[in-house]
Amino acid sequence: MIITKTPFRISFAGGGTDLKDFYSEEYGAVTSTAIDKYMYITVNKSFDHRIRVSYSRTELVEHIDEIQHPLVREGLKLVGITSGIEITSIADIPARTGLGSSSSFCVGMLNALYAFKGILKSAEALAREAAMIEIDIVGEPIGKQDQYISAYGGLQYIRFNPDESVFVNPVITSRLIIEELESKLLMFYTGITRDANTILTDQKKNTNNKFHILRRMRDLAGEIQETLVSGRKLSEFGELLHQGWVFKQELSPLIANGIINKYYQKGLEMGALGGKLLGAGGGGFILFFCEQQNQNRLRAAMHEMELREIPFAFERQGSQIIYVGGI
Repeated sequence: MIITKTPFRISFAGGGTDLKDFYSEEYGAVTSTAIDKYMYITVNKSFDHRIRVSYSRTELVEHIDEIQHPLVREGLKLVGITSGIEITSIADIPARTGLGSSSSFCVGMLNALYAFKGILKSAEALAREAAMIEIDIVGEPIGKQDQYISAYGGLQYIRFNPDESVFVNPVITSRLIIEELESKLLMFYTGITRDANTILTDQKKNTNNKFHILRRMRDLAGEIQETLVSGRKLSEFGELLHQGWVFKQELSPLIANGIINKYYQKGLEMGALGGKLLGAGGGGFILFFCEQQNQNRLRAAMHEMELREIPFAFERQGSQIIYVGGI
C-alpha cells in the first residue's frame, strides 16, 4: 500500500497568465503558496485483476478504458498499470472550491502510482506530467500553476515561458515575515461550489482582448514577491491583493456575482486592506488581508453573513509519500 499527501494551494496573483493562450505569446507568472489542507491518495494491490477507484463515487471495472474518472484513467495509462489495483482519495476540502483540488489529486495520484511501481519521481516531473494529463490529454481549459505548487510546495514565484519551460523560484524571505503574513490572512468558505471549467473557458475566449489586464496581473505577482522579499510593510501586500481582484473581475463576467461582491465589500468595510476570491471565481473561498486589530470585526461580519472561517497555515513541502506498506 502507498499513501501520498499533496497540499492544496492559495494563489495570490497572476492567475490566468498560466494559460497557454497568454504564456505562448509572452511569459506568465504567479505567486502562490501551498497550504496545510491536503489530498490523500491511497494505492493498493487489488485481490483480483480488476480496477477499483473510489472518490465521490466508486468504480469497479474489468478494463482500464472503462474507467469514467478521466484523470485516473489517463494516469494509469501513463504510468503503465492496466489491472489489479485499487485507488482511493480523501480530501480535507471539497472539490470545486478554488484551492486547486483536481491538480492536487492528479499530482498525488501520479506520485502514488509511480511509487507503487518502485519509481521515485521529482517534483518537476510530477508537475509536468500532471499538467500534460489535465490540459493536453483530458483537455481541461486550465492553467499550469496548480500542478506545480502542489508538487513543489512552499511559497513560490512561478514563471511560465513560451517554450513550455517552467521556472519555480522560492520566495526568499524571513520566517518572521511568513508568520506575520499568515497571521494577517483570513479565509472564509462561501458555501458556493462552481464549475471552474465554465469560467475558464469564457476567460480563455476573451484572452486576446484582455492581454493588457493579464500583463498587469502577471506584474502584480512580481510585485507581491518583491514586497515579501524586501520585508517592507505588509500592508502593501494587502493593497496588491485588492488590485489583483479588481483586474481579475475584468477578465470575465462569470468571475464574480452580486453575493460575492457583497461579501468582499463588507470585508473592506470591516477593515480588510484587500482580498480575492480563490481559484477561477464564481464561489469557493474568499481570502482577506486584514490587520489584527480589525480581525474580530471582520470575523463577526462574515459570521453574520453565514460564511465559515477556515484557519490555515503555509505548507513548505509538496506532494509526499507518507506510507509504504507491503506490495
